[in-house]
Amino acid sequence: MRKSSILLVTAAVTISVMAAGCTSKNDNKKETSKSTEVQTEEGKVASGTETVEAVDVVEDGMEPVYGDSVKDGEYDVTVDSSSSMFKITACKLTVKEGKMTAVMTMSGTGYGKLYMGTAGDAANATEDEFIPYMENENGEYTFEVPVDALDEGIDCAAFSKKKEKWYDRVLLFRVDSLPTDALADGMVKTVQDLGIEDGTYTVDVTLAGGSGKASVESPAKIEVKDGTAYATIVFSSSHYDYMLIDDEKYLTVNTEGNSTFEIPVAGFDYRMPVVADTTAMSTPHEIEYTLSFDSASLKAE
Repeated sequence: MRKSSILLVTAAVTISVMAAGCTSKNDNKKETSKSTEVQTEEGKVASGTETVEAVDVVEDGMEPVYGDSVKDGEYDVTVDSSSSMFKITACKLTVKEGKMTAVMTMSGTGYGKLYMGTAGDAANATEDEFIPYMENENGEYTFEVPVDALDEGIDCAAFSKKKEKWYDRVLLFRVDSLPTDALADGMVKTVQDLGIEDGTYTVDVTLAGGSGKASVESPAKIEVKDGTAYATIVFSSSHYDYMLIDDEKYLTVNTEGNSTFEIPVAGFDYRMPVVADTTAMSTPHEIEYTLSFDSASLKAE
């Protein structure tokens, strides 16, 4: 009888151990499955070694401009990309009742869909959250995307058809590429808005764009004649030979010293787009800049 009890106990222990072993194996299978699932999701996102160095598209002094600060309409707009592998060759911005969307035309056909957010979020998103490409009449890929604000970095993940991975990009829709009259009333302060009479003034001015190495003298001299302001702009270099403002060319007004120009001021307290041609390189090169005139610093001479 005692021998029988021992056998029963031994059998029970054996069964318990076997059951525990099975449970452990099942748990391991579940953990392995979860681990594989995570690796699969992470594998959808391009690693640092698979990407080119990102460029910071947001410049110092930029402030977001939202849809309610832009008049309804359609505008050509310049889009800066943080990656040289994600080039936008043209873009049409549509503004309606304070909401903005943009149709971007791409330089190539390597990306099949976009996600407005990070690559990590895109890897876990559902198909209905993606923005598919559309071909235009020239066979170019286009994407229609929402635009939260101009002059603000916007996260955008791009899916490579070849690599089958998501790549992080940052887009910036430039407000200074819009015509001045596209901005809502009050966004650009004119001589009339500020009540400036004809005369001579000084004003703080900031140059932005290019390589970031160039600058201009500040404060700058402002001459107001018949309700129009003209600024004397003195560059930090003598190698500029002309400027373009609204496609009109302005030549230097000096023959010695740093390049000096007299140009019209379209408005104050906004980033006025200008182009300056430099001869410092092996061949002349037009560089896009912006000039910001601070109305609060205006002083009569």
